[in-house]
This record gives sequence, structure tokens and C-alpha cells, in this order.
Amino acid sequence: MNADSHHSAGGHLFLLQCISCLFMCGVIWFVQVVHYPLFDQVGLGYFAKYEEQHTLLTTFVVLPPMFVELLTSGLLVHMRPHFVSRSFAMAILMLTVVVWLLTFAVHVPQHDVLGRGYDGDVHEALVSTNWLRTVLWTIKAAIVLRLLHRGVLASGASPQMGFPGGTEIR
Repeated sequence: MNADSHHSAGGHLFLLQCISCLFMCGVIWFVQVVHYPLFDQVGLGYFAKYEEQHTLLTTFVVLPPMFVELLTSGLLVHMRPHFVSRSFAMAILMLTVVVWLLTFAVHVPQHDVLGRGYDGDVHEALVSTNWLRTVLWTIKAAIVLRLLHRGVLASGASPQMGFPGGTEIR
């Protein structure tokens, strides 16, 4: 693979990283601010079934982009576009790994307990410990947005990019 195709592949990997990271950042904020706090409103008699469905459906929504994040963050360390330094690629990878560790070492076990029935202490722990994932995904989103901005500027694109037909974004 020559240098140009290496940078091009890195650019595509970075774009996939941006999309998956920004998607997950939005999801985690929704979950943290709206979804998890409402768990205590479900009702004790319905909670185990609710949690079972929550876990199933949430996994369907979040696992594919989380896999994309993990894969692309690992590959970006070795195949990065010119505007992504090795330090930033390593930071993205480390943030992704920490989020995965928190998800599977802390939050999945909490959901397993909640799947057997509502537990106020576990619910409170879930909400409070999920703030760390929320902050980490937000930091990661800020990094990829900054790098995306750097990449747009490096490409020579004007901040007012034109579309065919003369329409501009302002």
C-alpha cells in the first residue's frame, strides 16, 4: 500500500470512527439524562421484563457502533490520515478501551442484577457510574470533532463549502 492509499484508507477509518463515536456520544447522553433515571418509574412488578427488553434492544442499537469504534480506533493507530497524530490515535484507542472495560466490567453486571428485579441501590450505582462513560465519550467526541475540523482545514476546503448549483453552507 503506497503512502497516498494508506492516508486515504486512514481517512475512511477516521470517518467511520467519527460517525460511530458521535452516534454513541448522543446515545450515552440520552441514556444518562433520560433513560436510566426513569428506571425507578417502571414499577416493581414489570421491571424484570422491562430490563430484559431494555438490554436486548439496547444491545441491538449500541453493539454495532461500539464494534466499529473499537475496530477503527485500533486500526487508526497504524493507518491514520495525516491530520491525526499518533498521540491522538492512541488517546482515541485508550478512551475506547476504557469505555469497553467499564461497559463489560461494571455496567453489564449491574444490568444482570437489575434483570432479576429492581434494586434501588444497583439502579443508583448504574446512574452514578455511567457518568464516567458519558464523560469519556464526550471527551472522545470532542477529540474526533477537533481532528475532523483539522482534516477539513488541511484539505483546503473553505469553511463556506459550496454545493453544485451555487448553494453555500454558512
